[in-house]
Amino acid sequence: MLTIRILAKRTAPAVAAAARAQAKAPAVRLYSSRILPTSASVPACASRLAIGGNVYRALQTSATLHNIVPYKLADIGEGITECEIIQWFVKPGDKVSQFDKICEVASDKATVEITSRYDGIIKKLYYQDSDIALVGKPIVDIEIEGPSAPDALAEEPALSSQVSSTPAELPGSVSKNHAADRTGDVVYATPAVRRVARENAVDLRYVAGSGKGGRILKEDVLQFVEEQRSEPAAPAPEPSTAEQPFVQANASSAAPEISLSSASAVVTREDRIVSLSPIQRAMFKSMTDSLGIPHFRFKDEIELDALMQARQRINEYLVELSDGAMSKMTYMPFFVKAASLALTKYPILNAKVAAEPGAPPKLLYRAAHNIGVAMDTPGGLIVPNIKDVQTKSLMDIAAELRSLAQRGKSGAIASTDLKGGTFTLSNVGMIGGTYLSPVLVDSEVCIGAIGKVQRLPRFETVEIDSRSVERVVPRHILVTSWSADHRVVDGATMARFAVLYKKLLEHPEIMLANMK
Repeated sequence: MLTIRILAKRTAPAVAAAARAQAKAPAVRLYSSRILPTSASVPACASRLAIGGNVYRALQTSATLHNIVPYKLADIGEGITECEIIQWFVKPGDKVSQFDKICEVASDKATVEITSRYDGIIKKLYYQDSDIALVGKPIVDIEIEGPSAPDALAEEPALSSQVSSTPAELPGSVSKNHAADRTGDVVYATPAVRRVARENAVDLRYVAGSGKGGRILKEDVLQFVEEQRSEPAAPAPEPSTAEQPFVQANASSAAPEISLSSASAVVTREDRIVSLSPIQRAMFKSMTDSLGIPHFRFKDEIELDALMQARQRINEYLVELSDGAMSKMTYMPFFVKAASLALTKYPILNAKVAAEPGAPPKLLYRAAHNIGVAMDTPGGLIVPNIKDVQTKSLMDIAAELRSLAQRGKSGAIASTDLKGGTFTLSNVGMIGGTYLSPVLVDSEVCIGAIGKVQRLPRFETVEIDSRSVERVVPRHILVTSWSADHRVVDGATMARFAVLYKKLLEHPEIMLANMK
């Protein structure tokens, strides 16, 4: 038996009295189920137990201390308050280590993989696939043990009392109503493919991916839908060619592929309600806020013949370099650099309205020309920006544009690329359209949209035998459309900016002379 005696500082008489009392009273011993005789009967919730003339005080033993930490969704970008859960890499009961992947989330600006900060065991998932998770709220509970547990609890205060105590239903608990076998719980697919799957009520875990590394492609989802609808278990008259459930574009066609992020790749015969994607929700909010901005619009034509010749000579030079870094320059670097040079002359168009409730409105003049370029990606429209364009050459701008385009296609745009934009250009003319009406966001006072290049007839005056003669000549014409915040930008300023922008593009040598 284990006997514990507690000694304290006492006076001599008190010590003597305590010794006499201890000699007369039975020894008080601590007990647990491991040290009591097997024949001893322990009443429930008993704090003392007398056995064989000895008094035992209850001692409760337990395993190593475990703590459950609610793991919160951290802020992954400027102004982001919610994210969509794309997929889980773990389930309750799984053991995780630091830096192990927990889930993949998509915001209105980027797709991010969330990793663990702790070593422990997953106890609870707060969300299912496609649910909206709030930044700063728990997404998963992790049971951790060891000396680091108190520190982890201090860093992450428990918020479980603010959340329903009912455990979230696991993604794996959905009913299996597909004929195919499950291919796994971890799904690799782009947001665009996931959107097509949601619109057709397809669980991607049952779809076999034909892409690199098992990645699921849009064609895999469409083929899966077709196979499910052609199953004999659901007899129905076979639709005619004009009534096919969906129309799939031929990817091998020689015509250029036109992918509009807002258009569905599947045409169905039934009405359906589909939740907005994170990018669509952000666009919904920003465009609703823009309704409070009075827009002033200005359009002008620009002749690109001289710029086309300059670009051709630059591309010939790039071919001669043969270093593999860049073989061709598009028109976009010229458009971006010309905007920066014009902003130097008219800095108010690079400013921002700073209007706080109860305070008079002010203008924030920004020194950096962080020019955003609207980009159509598989996940939707995003606007990354090129930082400090005023300090960059055409080659630097071209390299950054190429890098942003590659990362946009793979969904790897960093949050830093999306922050701090001061001016925006949209080259929607690559898809089509001549006259456009771009819409401002509240963080900028000017935006430009570039239409398609057209070869059109124009009049030209020439001298023939000392006489002025007009003749019709072909010219490559580009239409630029500008929108400005009419609360702070007047029409004359916008017009002067547009005229200077036109001059820089029609006379590339002037642009060259103004570069630093």
